[in-house]
Amino acid sequence: MTGLRLVIFDVDGTLIDSQNLIVAAMTDTFGAVGRPVPPRAEVLQIVVLSLELAMARLAPDLDAAGIDALVAAYRAAFLRLRSQTGGEAASPLYPGARAAIEALHARPEVLLGVATGKARRGLDHAFAAHGLDRFFVTRQTADTHPSKPHPAMIEAALAETGVEPPRAVMVGDTSYDIAMARAAGVAAIGVSWGYHAAEALLAAGAAQVIDGFGALEAAIDTIWGQR
Repeated sequence: MTGLRLVIFDVDGTLIDSQNLIVAAMTDTFGAVGRPVPPRAEVLQIVVLSLELAMARLAPDLDAAGIDALVAAYRAAFLRLRSQTGGEAASPLYPGARAAIEALHARPEVLLGVATGKARRGLDHAFAAHGLDRFFVTRQTADTHPSKPHPAMIEAALAETGVEPPRAVMVGDTSYDIAMARAAGVAAIGVSWGYHAAEALLAAGAAQVIDGFGALEAAIDTIWGQR
C-alpha cells in the first residue's frame, strides 16, 4: 500500500463562496427564457450537480431541448457576470481556506485533489484567479464524469494518485459530496458554511461537520487515526 494520503475538496460552497454569482446567473437565465426564477434556497440546493441535472431539477417540465437551452443560457450569463465583477471578487475564498490548503500541502505524505460540479474551464479560471494551481495534483470535473453523487470523480482521483480509499478523505458542503464519498468507500468531512445544513451532511454519512477551516486538519487526522 502506498504511503501517500489524499484530501479531495469540493469547490463551490466549500473552498469558494460563489453563491451570489451563481444565483445572479440563474436569475438572468430564467428571466431570459421567460420562466419564473427559482427561489434562492432551491438554487443553492443543486449547486453541486452537473448543469444538465441541475436544470432538470429546477425545470422538471422541460424536455431535453429546453434543458439544453437553459444550460447554454446559464453558461453565457455566468461568464458575462464573472467578467463584470472580476474573478476573485466574484467568488472569494472562504476564510481560512488558503491557510488550510497550504498547511496540508506542506505535509509530504498528503496529496490534494478536487471533485467539482464545475466544468474544467470554470475550475481552471477559479484556480488561476486565486493562485491555487500548484496545490492540486488531481482535478475531477463535471464535463468528464457523471454528476455527483456518482463515485466516478473520487474513483478517478484515487486511480490517478495511487491512494487507496482508507487513506483518502473528501471535504464537501452538500449531501451529494458526502454520498459520493461514501459510495467510493472514502470517509467524508462536511463543512457547515456551504449549501446544505449540518444535519443533512451527517444524515448522508459525514464522519464530522466542521464550522471552520481551522478544525480541518484535526478532523482529517482523527479519521486517519481511526482507519
